[in-house]
Amino acid sequence: MISAVIPSPPVSALHLGPLTIHFYAICILTGIGIATAWATRRWVRRGGNGDDIFDVVFLAVILGIIGARIYHVTANPDAYWGPGGSPISALYIWEGGLGIWGGVIGGALGAWIVARRRGIPFAVLADTIAPTLMVAQAIGRLGNWFNQELYGGPTDLPWGLHIPCVTNGVEISGCVPGVYQPTFLYEGLWNLTGCLVLLALERRFRLGGGRVFWLYVALYTPGRMLMETMRTEPAEIVLGMRVHFWVALVSFLLAIVMLVILSRRRARRGGEAHRADLADGGVGTELSVSGD
Repeated sequence: MISAVIPSPPVSALHLGPLTIHFYAICILTGIGIATAWATRRWVRRGGNGDDIFDVVFLAVILGIIGARIYHVTANPDAYWGPGGSPISALYIWEGGLGIWGGVIGGALGAWIVARRRGIPFAVLADTIAPTLMVAQAIGRLGNWFNQELYGGPTDLPWGLHIPCVTNGVEISGCVPGVYQPTFLYEGLWNLTGCLVLLALERRFRLGGGRVFWLYVALYTPGRMLMETMRTEPAEIVLGMRVHFWVALVSFLLAIVMLVILSRRRARRGGEAHRADLADGGVGTELSVSGD
């Protein structure tokens, strides 16, 4: 029998009297908290008001969670509307099931609304937040570990993930015990590596005007496509591939197109518009000159 290096947590929630605290939610909130603190620091160094980020995060998180849940439910309709499905469980966010693409769209909408109300260049705001999103996503993936969900196929690799299909002393319905590919770990490591690459490229090429955000999309999506070839949980199949794979592919192609367009626009303007003063760690002129 394979001795898995990575065990699954025996509990996915803590019960404090009538209150139930899910580790899935704790992971997501921890990721949001760390990303918010870092984004605030980046924003202030660019000459912005730290309160801007709090307002952005407040609305972006609300719309992001709504968007993420809508995407998940839409992409997995049988679990909620099919035979034996439970429509009311579409509201049970704490049980897991948030689609990153819906979260990005909802979060971006929230950020755009706040930016527009405050007269902040949205491209600069998106560039500021982009690296922090990858860290938030990496931490949030740990929630899948606690929930024993979204893993890959069976494996005999020494870092396989043991799934006992029991959490808080209750068997997980539809789960088959075994040792599986820890895709939550793969994606988390991909995100952290992508964050380092993104920061290096941002500094090396002094990127701005929305290019940091689209580079984030371009760096994240190949990893997500790879994960979709490994994951085994039910999903809609389109042209032989999981629907999430195609969404990631389209997002990747869109990101490449946007990077080309923004780079050409910058070149036509002479490239001087974005003067990032990286020598002293600040980007003092970015707010006023990078709003394209």
